[in-house]
Amino acid sequence: MGVEYIYEPFSYGFMVRSLIVAVSVGVMLPILGSYVINRNLGFMGDAIAHASLPALVLGLLIGTSVVIAAFPAAILIALLIGYIINKSNIGEDTAIGIIFSSLFALGFILLSIFKQISLSVEDLLLGQILGVSTFDVLSTLILAAVVVITSVTLYKQFLFVSFDPIGAKVAGLSVKLFDNIFLVVLALAIVGSLQSVGIILVLSMLITPAAAAKLIMKTFPSSMIVGSVFGVVASIGGLYLSYYLDFPSGPSMALTATSIFIIVWIVRRTISYTS
Repeated sequence: MGVEYIYEPFSYGFMVRSLIVAVSVGVMLPILGSYVINRNLGFMGDAIAHASLPALVLGLLIGTSVVIAAFPAAILIALLIGYIINKSNIGEDTAIGIIFSSLFALGFILLSIFKQISLSVEDLLLGQILGVSTFDVLSTLILAAVVVITSVTLYKQFLFVSFDPIGAKVAGLSVKLFDNIFLVVLALAIVGSLQSVGIILVLSMLITPAAAAKLIMKTFPSSMIVGSVFGVVASIGGLYLSYYLDFPSGPSMALTATSIFIIVWIVRRTISYTS
């Protein structure tokens, strides 16, 4: 009887689609989250998600999918934020905050203007992975593949630029180029995750599994791998909570990730204390 609880949810097509998207999100976000933590770019990831709202509204207005609408906008926003950070002297957090808050506000203004758009604000902010379509599954898989392949292919460059940008520049690497590539990849990962965890909670899945892995792993590559494992466990665990307890999917995934972090932190503290 107990085994049935494991496979029963996936006897439905919508749960299988949700599982594929959940695993994709659980893999790609923590991989980039390891870099984001090291480079203190958490606010950047949050800003890209929030600032994509106007594009989502306009995309729905012309009848296209969430992913297609947010895809070019998120890339432009990421590059714009990177440009402003490099060219202005107002400070990184200030530049990000101005763009993030103004575009997020613009998105809600557009929602109030175009009342004919059938958009659930709750689903947009908190995610609704149980409602993904076959197209959403395919687009998320493609984005996840691009993110993972790019991260693996440019691993050495991303690592060098992240840990020692001055040394990378001296060594002949174009720091600005690889920074922009990383921002584009980060934007892709965030866009691919919006429907599953929503605008507000995407930062949780980006940061929390990677942070949990960083607590227990000594090397950067191993923390990326373990972070992805934690991300997949959190995503699938959130799906089960959503299915059996009728909890919202995005918050369930985010809280599962937080639970993993707390457990890892307690275990690490216990081992350190006893040794």
